[in-house]
Order: sequence, then structure tokens, then C-alpha cells
Amino acid sequence: MPKGIIIVESPAKANTISKFLDHKFDVKASMGHIRDLPSKEMGIDINKDFNPKYLIDQKKKKVIEALKEAVGKADSVYLASDHDREGEAIAWHLQQVLKKEIGDKPVHRIVFNEITRNAIRDSISHPGAIDMQKVDAQQARRVLDRFVGYLISPLLWRIISKDLSAGRVQSVALRLICEREAEITSFVPKEFWRIETSFHKGKLPAFKGVLDSWKGKKADIANEEQAAKIIKAINEKMATLLERKDGQRSVEPYPAFITSTLQQDASRFLNMAASKTMQVAQELYEGVDLGGERSGLITYMRTDSLRIAEEANYACRNLIEERFGKDQVHKTIRHYKNKNNAQDAHEAIRPTDPFKTPESVASYLSKDQLRLYTLIWQRFVATQMKPLKLKQTEVKVGIGEAVFSASGSEVAEEGFLKAWTYYSFPSGEKINPGYQPQDELIYEPFLPSQHLTTPPSRYTEASLIKELEAKGIGRPSTYASIITTIKVRKYVAMEKKSFLPTDLGMQVNRFLVDRFDSIFNVKFTAEMETNLDEVEYGKVVWHKLVKQYYDLLNKLIDKVDIKQEKKDLQEVTDIACDKCGEGTMVIKWANKKQYLVCNRYPECKNRKSFSRDKDGKIVIEVPTQLEEKCPQCGNPLLLRKGRFGEFIACSTYPKCKYSRSIGLGVTCPECGKGK
Repeated sequence: MPKGIIIVESPAKANTISKFLDHKFDVKASMGHIRDLPSKEMGIDINKDFNPKYLIDQKKKKVIEALKEAVGKADSVYLASDHDREGEAIAWHLQQVLKKEIGDKPVHRIVFNEITRNAIRDSISHPGAIDMQKVDAQQARRVLDRFVGYLISPLLWRIISKDLSAGRVQSVALRLICEREAEITSFVPKEFWRIETSFHKGKLPAFKGVLDSWKGKKADIANEEQAAKIIKAINEKMATLLERKDGQRSVEPYPAFITSTLQQDASRFLNMAASKTMQVAQELYEGVDLGGERSGLITYMRTDSLRIAEEANYACRNLIEERFGKDQVHKTIRHYKNKNNAQDAHEAIRPTDPFKTPESVASYLSKDQLRLYTLIWQRFVATQMKPLKLKQTEVKVGIGEAVFSASGSEVAEEGFLKAWTYYSFPSGEKINPGYQPQDELIYEPFLPSQHLTTPPSRYTEASLIKELEAKGIGRPSTYASIITTIKVRKYVAMEKKSFLPTDLGMQVNRFLVDRFDSIFNVKFTAEMETNLDEVEYGKVVWHKLVKQYYDLLNKLIDKVDIKQEKKDLQEVTDIACDKCGEGTMVIKWANKKQYLVCNRYPECKNRKSFSRDKDGKIVIEVPTQLEEKCPQCGNPLLLRKGRFGEFIACSTYPKCKYSRSIGLGVTCPECGKGK
């Protein structure tokens, strides 16, 4: 008997959903996109409203054949890809490719925010249709990115090095990193001084105070001499506690996670890369086997909305009452307001069932799954708990014309800290209640200390994602891929968990900013994201938006002088060519790195690897001569360094092109014994 077919994106999701429906539906996986733009050509018809030329993914042939067979046997089709632009496009592509097999069968678009029995059954009971405005927004993004890849990347190949690529959004992220590095490099530290001392009275515990004001003005001590003058003026004068302020501050819990904040906190607290975070979150969303019952543990993880379903809030409050006590539940349901540019397609990221506590599912999860689920669970549960209450104390102590200050905070009521264990605050000084105004205090010898202002910090994954979100660059589904791309392209390196632009990254950024500043800047890219949203809302026609971008891009490309750009990129040195004796060495780019090359090239093909010392001075890498002779010409062999590490080659290269990998029976040049 025919039955309906549900097509999802992944086998894990298909397995979970099939069990929820008691196998009454045939559930298949498309394995993501089944067709895309061609890999070896732009694939866009410029003269026909930028119509994309989609091709079947050859790796998905067997998947498509299986889908065609299953659809042919079904009585109805349910397209259940993710509820975002990418998912909507996948559903549309499936409908187009399977058009013949679908025929006149009903086609439904179903979406759900969580993979649970009730959510799946409810989505089937309330099906919809494919949202073509979302599809158009995705097509527009795909075409815009294609233009950058096919029109600008070839310029990078010709000017800097082969196999480089530019990305519409990734290049802006690289620009932010390079601009931050420039700020750090140009930063000039400014000296300032602090004066501290400890105060006490009787047997009360001491507290530390810092000079706050001098002669009625904010203390601004520029050097050691000024610090010494102040200390001399107040030394041995009476210290009096001028005022004491005791108060209480309420701290509200953070909202449940959205994609960007999940990636930031997973990086900060779990040391988990954004790509890893999204991979593990996907596993938790698609479903985990909990002792025979397979269920999704979290809601959809690509979202920019802070909205929470009311039934989920009620479940959360019931959990808090049961676990922490009725007095720990916030008096009313706490709601959080979205940012103006939030798409609000999904709820915030939360547990599908808060009663599935981390400890109750720990034995079924991997280490990373448990760590991330705990983070999500704690953050969500905290949203409906009472605020944290901090007891705060601030005192001011007068010594002559100087006023010292001290402050401290301590927990008065834990509130949401009972659930969200990652929150921290500066505790400062513990100031005993026995200290009161007009008290005469004893102080220790003054301690002057020198300090220097510090440059801005390099971006970490967490801070870069925060900056991208704040500036409207990219969308929830793109942050992880942006970071992965600039790493893979070797435009950035990681140093102490922070982004450091490579020489290659800085050269690529320099060219893009010099010649395409009007496109690869924060403002333009953020406005383009807004325009893509407008396409989704039906306010902008996608191919008209694309045409504006295409025309602007071509105008900028026409102004690029390849020959001049290559000349500008060269760095002339005073190093004489040791091969021809006539030329001088210049620095050029090739194979994604810099080389010293004779300026008489191609007459002289002398090329050398080099490095720079800490002062930026060029250090030429001298190959080590081996005792062994070349088997082809009898000349000495050299131990050289190349793109893939050390190798052995003839000393007369390129006249004799003999070379081989290291470690094939050659005597070690250092000890003469090893191979």
C-alpha cells in the first residue's frame, strides 16, 4: 500500500523521524543539496536576469536514483529540509529534480524547530508550501558570492599567486583582522602610575585602596616623579574614612542562546571552535539514542531569535520548582526582545525537554555533546530563575588632599547562579561592616606602580563572531564557515587562540581594500545582508539586486592595471644575484609565499627562499651540501627546503632536475651515521 515520503537532509535525522512516525512514512535523506552551480564555469546567464545554471551533483547520483524510486512509489511528498534559506532552496531543488516522479502527487513543505515526536507530527498535520521568496534570497546570495569568486579571484592569481580566492563576506572578516593588527602595530604605549595602600583599624581585616583623586581632580599620574611628589605630600598625614555606601544590585540572567552567542560561549568556556560547536549542536538537534528512545535534545541551532515558546517556558519553570525550589522561580515569565534585524524564523536554542537534565543523559552522550548540552541547558534554565543579588560596598578614605577608594561585591542571593555556573563578576575588596565614616585608619607604606596602556586585543573566534554580528556581517549560518575559510586559505594563523594575519592574508587584503574598497567594507556588506532580507520579505526583486552589484563590480575591475599591480607588489632589495652577477634580487609572490627572484627573470631564473629576523631583515636560507653525489650527473646533492618540507636535489638545479624526498638512504649531514 502506497504511503507518503518525507525527505530530510541527513540520515541521522531520517532515522529519528522514522521512529517517531512508527514507520508509517518512508523517510529518506537527500544528503544536503542535490544540485548546484557548475564547478568549472560561472554558470550564470548574465543576459537572462542572471539565471543560474544548476547541475546535478555527480556524487549524489545514487542518492537521487533512490529518491526517484521512492517518490515514484509514494502517494504524497513531504519536503522537510531545514527551515532557513538554505533549507528552503534544498526543498525547491528536490521538487525540480523529482518533478517527473512527483507528477500530480501533492507536495508539502513541512518545518519544525525541534526533532521530537510531537513537533514532527504537528508539522505533518499543518503542512505548507515552498517559500519562493526565501529561495530567491538564497539564489541571490549564491550568485553574488559566485561573482566575487569568478571575477575577482582570477585577479589575485595573476597579481599575487595562483589558487587564491576572494570571498564576499570572508574578505570583510579578513579586513577586520588586518585592521586590528595595524592598530596593534602602530600603538604607542602611554605610561601612567597608580598609588595603592592597605587600610585597617584595630583587629578588623585590612582592605586595599587606590588613589582616586588628588586636589579635587581625578588622579592622573603620568610618571614616577609625580607619584613621588604626591606620596611625599600625604605621607604621615591622618587617614579618615570619608564615606561608606552599602547597596544591592540585581543582575538578570542572559537570554537563551542564539547561534552567535552559543559559538562565543563555547569558544570562551569550552575552548570549542565555531565549526566544532555547530557540528556537535547538529548532532544534538538531529537526535541521540537515549537507551532505545531516539530524540533531538535541542531546538534548531541556526537562529538569531531570542523568542521561546510559552509551553517551553512553563516546562522550564516547573523544572526549576522541582529542582531548586518554588522560591527560585522568577515571579513572571521572563521574555527577551529581539534585535531589529533578527529574522525570527526559529526559537532561541534550548533543550527540547528541560527535564532531560545533563546528568540524566550523560551516559548516552560523547564528551563534547555533554559539555555543549550542559551549556545550553544551564543557560536556558537560568532564564526563568530569580536574579542574582549582589551586595556592594564602596568606601572613600581621605589623606590630606588625596582621596583613596575601594569597592567590593559579594553574593547576597544566588538566584540564577544555581543553574548558570559560568557567570562571574569582579569581587574586589572585602570591606568589613565595622568600618564606618569618620573612622581614623592606619595605613601601610604607599606603593607606587608603573603601568602602560595596552593595545587592542587581537580577535579570538568569540570576539570576531561578536564583531561580525554587531556590524551585521553574515548571518547565523555563516559565522563558522567564514572562520573556517580564512583559516583554510592560510590568510590567518592562530597564535594563543587569537587571529594573526599572515603575510599572504595582508597582501590579499591590501589589494582588495585598495581596488575594491567600496565593496569589501563593513557598511556595504551589512547593507547587502539587509537587501537579501528584503528579497526574502518580497520587497526587492533578487535579479535586480544582483545586477546592481554586478555592474559596480565590473566598473571596479576595469580600473585594475595588472602590470602596475604586480610591479607595486614587488619589493626591491640591495642583494646582488649570485647566479648571473648582473641583476639584483627582488621579492615576488609565488605558490602563496614570497621568494627572492632575480630582476632579470626570465633571462636569469635564480630564485631563493628566505625568511626575516625579528627586525625584519632578510635572511637567505642556505641549503646544506651533502657528501653524496647526484646519480644522474655526479654533482653534489643539496638538502633544500620547499613547500612541503625538506627534500634532496642536485646542486645544479634547474640544469639537472634530479630530486627526491628525504629519508631514502641518505647519510645524515650532521652526524654522518644516521640515514
